[in-house]
Amino acid sequence: MTKAMISSIDARRDDLTRLTQDLIRIPTLNPPGRNYLEICEYLGTRLERQGFRVELVRAHGAPGDSAEFPRWNMIARREGAAPGDCVHFNSHHDVVEVGHGWSRDPFGGEVDNGRVYGRGACDMKGGLAASVIAAETFIATHPGFRGAIEISATADEESGGFGGVAYLARQGRFDPDRVQHVIIPEPLHKDRICLGHRGVWWAEIETKGRIAHGSMPFLGDSAIRHMTAVLEEMERTLFPLLTTKRTDMPVIPEGARQSTLNINSIHGGARQEDDDYTGLPAPVVADRCRIVIDRRFLIEEDLAEVKREVTGLLEKVRAERPEFRYEIRDLFEVAPVMTDRDAPVVRSTAAAIERVLGQAAGYVVSPGTYDQKHIDRIGRLKNCIAYGPGVLDLAHQPDEWVGIDDMADSAAVMAMVLRDLLTDSPA
Repeated sequence: MTKAMISSIDARRDDLTRLTQDLIRIPTLNPPGRNYLEICEYLGTRLERQGFRVELVRAHGAPGDSAEFPRWNMIARREGAAPGDCVHFNSHHDVVEVGHGWSRDPFGGEVDNGRVYGRGACDMKGGLAASVIAAETFIATHPGFRGAIEISATADEESGGFGGVAYLARQGRFDPDRVQHVIIPEPLHKDRICLGHRGVWWAEIETKGRIAHGSMPFLGDSAIRHMTAVLEEMERTLFPLLTTKRTDMPVIPEGARQSTLNINSIHGGARQEDDDYTGLPAPVVADRCRIVIDRRFLIEEDLAEVKREVTGLLEKVRAERPEFRYEIRDLFEVAPVMTDRDAPVVRSTAAAIERVLGQAAGYVVSPGTYDQKHIDRIGRLKNCIAYGPGVLDLAHQPDEWVGIDDMADSAAVMAMVLRDLLTDSPA
């Protein structure tokens, strides 16, 4: 039966490729949130033809939602012939900016040497297409399945997921009484099951100074120099401390097995002018300097302690610099999540990987967060993993691509999971 399922998926390989191309050719750029309705309508039309009941849900009032750029989501549900569990495939439809360095049309969906190229090919329109093909194939080969299958295409994962999965979770769409198993087809390699992700805390630190004429800086107080002292203290004490914090979580790549801190941005002094401005800046001492920090932490760490490490550092600098003043503002925080290896969806996916690929599944944890955080924390559904085609390192890169073989193999694994969870067929 495994060979039959693989053959059925293989017969749809051209359809899988075309579907991936079509999705890439809809430029769902975030920010600002373009073409969300178009991609939801495209997918909804296809799935309605397969007997799914389709809903388009706008996340009214969510961050980023506006009349010009509404946050649209699609949820499709196909009921089986008898009661049973619901398996939900959730993919985000938004993609990040194109960036520089492309040698191909970022939204061309070009096929070359067994790969489909384009922004979002890997992250994660290839995974979305694979889940659709998996569901369609399973329904065609097992029309009497029990339970239900859901497929969602959701907004804004790249900017926190608040206009997508978080909004739907607050509506009860991931309530464990309604949905029992969730697979998120993020690009974590076709032979690996991603159990969760590290935690994140974003914060803005602002140092304060006093404006003065640039020719007489002694009459002012430079906020940039104060921020330099903060950065020096981070280099001296905080970064070395983070290298000592290690986790038992199977985070990939290896460097993410420790706690990390990134300085996401820095700005101080006069406002940055537009690129076409040809004048000189005004000669002033900076009275404000801001940085945004991106702190990734481990399941063994406590968020309150993570924050105290930074505030303690700032207090140390203040004790050494009499004029030092600062503010720190929380921007975003997510606790780490990790599904148990004995969870039903984990066991089924591991068995499917072994049957389809002929090897034992690997278990990993993502270095960055994805929408599992909302399903776990808001939806209260623990039986959730990420599994899908693609190489994680290609996400957000120029000339992003996804392999057609990888998509087909992942689709076969997903279809086998459906067979395991929604039928009485032997393995």
